[in-house]
Amino acid sequence: MSGYELDPDGELRKLAGDCVHCGFCLPACPTYQLWGEEMDSPRGRIHLITQILDGAAGTEAAATHLDRCLGCMACVPACPSGVQYDRLIEAAREWAEEPTQDLPPGALPPRALPPRARRDRVIRRAIFETFPYPGRLRLLMAPLRAAQRIGADRLVGRSELAGRLAPELVAALRIAPPRPARQRRQASGRLPDRVPAMGSRRAVVGMLTGCVQQVFFPAVNAATARVLAAEGCDVIVPRSQGCCGALSLHGGRRTEAAAFARRTIETFERAGVDAVVVNAAGCGSAIKEYGQLLAGDPAWSGRAAALGDKARDFSEFLAELGAAAPRHPLPLTVVYQDACHLGHAQRITGQPRDLLRAIPDLRLAEIGDGGTCCGSAGIYNLVQPEAATELGARKARAVHAASADLLVSANPGCAMQIAAALGDQGTPMPVAHVAQVLDASLRGLPASALLTR
Repeated sequence: MSGYELDPDGELRKLAGDCVHCGFCLPACPTYQLWGEEMDSPRGRIHLITQILDGAAGTEAAATHLDRCLGCMACVPACPSGVQYDRLIEAAREWAEEPTQDLPPGALPPRALPPRARRDRVIRRAIFETFPYPGRLRLLMAPLRAAQRIGADRLVGRSELAGRLAPELVAALRIAPPRPARQRRQASGRLPDRVPAMGSRRAVVGMLTGCVQQVFFPAVNAATARVLAAEGCDVIVPRSQGCCGALSLHGGRRTEAAAFARRTIETFERAGVDAVVVNAAGCGSAIKEYGQLLAGDPAWSGRAAALGDKARDFSEFLAELGAAAPRHPLPLTVVYQDACHLGHAQRITGQPRDLLRAIPDLRLAEIGDGGTCCGSAGIYNLVQPEAATELGARKARAVHAASADLLVSANPGCAMQIAAALGDQGTPMPVAHVAQVLDASLRGLPASALLTR
């Protein structure tokens, strides 16, 4: 297999060549922090990618080191040379997931990396055939809630045998959110197709409901719509929307991600909105990458870039719009967690904090871990449960040290991961989205409304 087949236009080789091996990425990398292994750092992984591009056979060891990457992108802002590591690691993940594209007609599709073990392939297939589809995900809710009612999730989590034989199942049961309190279930409901602006209309926005977000955290979507409406936005919630493709894109399934992207583009084009507001960090990052994802498709590249330009994280959009609705006091100490695909990938760190600080009587605390990944990272905590658990435990200790009443996040995966880790350590803490905190303030709810698990 030649490097040409993997990188026909030389773009990956050029991106890899930008790395000067200075080592600034090492302290920023969570897996290097865990193991101190060069090949488990961005610099080391770029070296492996370069070797494969140069024609070296991809080995199982190389595949393991590449798979261990969280894709948290902490190395990207840390790099003084501006290396686009995100582009490189996504390409490397494609080598393990999809045959190489752009081959001559009739040529056998080579693989740059050896195929994964059958068990790993089955698990990944189950994940990608379930999580991007809210209807399928909802089917899992009944057995999940039944397991939680009888305590089977706790029994399985404590079983050493289960941990050895089915670590992915144990991880899934461990991070699954508990059944919400009754009042939260009643408050979430199903969103209407259009939520009208309160007062003078300032904007018409589309709202991405997400996959995991709408199934496990419908109250977050409901709060998002209420806040946007209170700030003068007509909120359009298209029924035809599906998965945005974030899990597929960040998991190396580029063809699948492109199909999801085309459907999302069509959906929000028809909606005719000024902006597409996203309340999940990974989804927002993926939609903003649509122009790059579909750059090679002349029929879609312009449309993809246009929708990407319209995408805004919830906090980003509100910061641009400016506050109009009055805030009521919330006497709480909250600690805000930077989701990696919001802080590192989208470079959005100040806006969520500014929104929280603007709430009267709310005190904002910080996590003293430099924004290190919590270990959620898309499907990482399901396919790399040991590393994810260790990173989650580190994050939980840092969150607990902040001595806050409430943890605030901007990503559903992070919320589940950190809540589970805090529970494992016997220091449970309620978790809320930025939208839920703002919603409580705008509606004049008591602080206790956010502290009900």
